[in-house]
Amino acid sequence: MRRQILLLLLSISLTQAAVAQGSAQPASDAYAQDATTQDQKTQQASHKISEMIARKFGVAREKAQTIAAAVMSSASRYSLPPALLLAIISIESRFKETAKGPNNASGLMQVVPSAHKTLVRNLDLYDPEDNIAAGSAILNGYLKTAQGDVDSALKSYGGSRAYAEKVSLRVKSFESATTPDVGPVLVSAPAQ
Repeated sequence: MRRQILLLLLSISLTQAAVAQGSAQPASDAYAQDATTQDQKTQQASHKISEMIARKFGVAREKAQTIAAAVMSSASRYSLPPALLLAIISIESRFKETAKGPNNASGLMQVVPSAHKTLVRNLDLYDPEDNIAAGSAILNGYLKTAQGDVDSALKSYGGSRAYAEKVSLRVKSFESATTPDVGPVLVSAPAQ
């Protein structure tokens, strides 16, 4: 009898180990799945952003998609909120990639070439990807100098406290477009 119990326990242990091994994903598979999920969320946010830009600012869909992709790329690269970049672009150029301003400020984020010569040396500031990357790098530099104080960084970027306040208010209008939708939340009934 004792021998049968030992064999039964051994059999159960082996079965549990086999099930556990079969259901466990290798770390590389789990990482790939997380990366795929993140890519899907980024694509979803990019799509929502491009739809909003096209609808609210009258930008052609293809241009809006290019701008949205550039915003998401630069936001990721410089650890900046996409809504912040969109707010700056909306104030600086209203999403007109050929916008020109004082001091030869150029493009979507109104980058001033004379103030950032080494950064913009080989860039086309009327190209959305180049302009948003340059503007994001500049803003990131101001954030580092301001030790993470967004208001101070925005004041440096736009030249006034009023500019910083305007951008901060505008960020809120872009937050819903930059946040990926989450699926339905499943709530289970409490155990009784």
